[in-house]
Amino acid sequence: MRVKRYVVDSMPDALQKIRTDLGKDAVILNTKEIRTGGFLGMFGKKKIEVIAAIDGAAAASGGSSSRPAPSFAQQAQKPIMPNVQAPARAHQSDFPEVPDVLAPSALKQEAATPQPVVEGSLRQRQQQAYAPVAAQVQAPAATTATATVPAPTSAPAKPLLNENQLMDELKQMKEMMKRLTATAEPDRMPEPLEKLEQLLCAQEVDPSFVRRMMEDVQSDLEAAGEPITEENARQLVRAKLGQTLHSEQSKHISDQTRVVHFVGPTGVGKTTTIAKLAADQVLKYHRKVGFITSDTYRIAAIEQLKTYATILNVPLEVVFSPQDLAKAFTNLADCDVIFMDTAGRNFRNEMYVSELNSLLKTQGKSETILVLSLTTKYRDIQAITNNFSKFKLDKVLFTKMDETDSYGAIVNVVNEFSLQLSYVTTGQNVPDDIVELNEWQVIDLLLEEPQT
Repeated sequence: MRVKRYVVDSMPDALQKIRTDLGKDAVILNTKEIRTGGFLGMFGKKKIEVIAAIDGAAAASGGSSSRPAPSFAQQAQKPIMPNVQAPARAHQSDFPEVPDVLAPSALKQEAATPQPVVEGSLRQRQQQAYAPVAAQVQAPAATTATATVPAPTSAPAKPLLNENQLMDELKQMKEMMKRLTATAEPDRMPEPLEKLEQLLCAQEVDPSFVRRMMEDVQSDLEAAGEPITEENARQLVRAKLGQTLHSEQSKHISDQTRVVHFVGPTGVGKTTTIAKLAADQVLKYHRKVGFITSDTYRIAAIEQLKTYATILNVPLEVVFSPQDLAKAFTNLADCDVIFMDTAGRNFRNEMYVSELNSLLKTQGKSETILVLSLTTKYRDIQAITNNFSKFKLDKVLFTKMDETDSYGAIVNVVNEFSLQLSYVTTGQNVPDDIVELNEWQVIDLLLEEPQT
């Protein structure tokens, strides 16, 4: 492989030089913004550093290849990381100077200064101030007759409580204690429901959803006059979870589907999942399958899918921009179903999702399957799904079920985003380790007692 570095003013200049030096089959590996010249990294001129490479065999053949060169729009979409300089250390003179009045010497000097002496004591000044008021109060008192104050009479003794009255007061105290306890714990659930609530929350099911479900279960059992036992509560909770997860729509890929898009974040296993489903379509349903990949960011991503295509004897098309899709679909016109692999990017960023959406516009009936890993925190799953749900999403596929014992994300995604369940993977073996997701099996795993 031949690698070359360019420092240019703009991306068009870089593309022109790369095509001149390396040919149209060259691939841009990295771009970033740098500064040249200046003094100590300041006052430098902004430049763009571009690292490009070409395979040795392609370079030896004069750069001739049938693969179209990446468009300028695609090259410009790659982020340019600016150089971030560390902030200069604050100089000591930037901080305010401590005033001298806080110095210990100043405090000692202030304490040594004699205070002025106030003539007369506090008691003398009070007597002088209240003397006129006391004279006015005593004068009328001398002219009036002395009033006779009757002596207080003692209240009659309260009779002792008898046994019945004592029991009544004890009952009243018990009722009052019950009311106080109910006020202190208004959300207290019966023990069987509380146990199931803790079990589902430990499986990372949304706590607010669990609480609403438990309140509905309690209301239903009380309305039916049934006791709230562990068995009754478990059966009703299982039924309500089944209503949430079950759907009349088919989980597998429809016979009328022409194109199936697989989207999702990095590292969830999209390419391996595509190989498993393609093998299922070829070996079980005897359908002619084709592959399209737009994953040109990850190293060896194309080679991985090309290996699966060779094993299954299916054609593969590589697209670098939305403009290449028309040609790819034309080349795969005789295929019954086309599986399209997309690049795994940081899809918490809505810009990447919008960029990917331009590749999902196809002719004919299509399905878009969101691939999520059960080992991902639900907060991240929520952000990713929320960005994708702004566009067309049909189904959700979960991977790595064998690598976790927490399955609450399945309930949360279906309840919050109303997505249709499809498949779940339970290992890395191709074409095995993939099945249609059975919601009742998931519910049993959710309600299973943890192994200690």
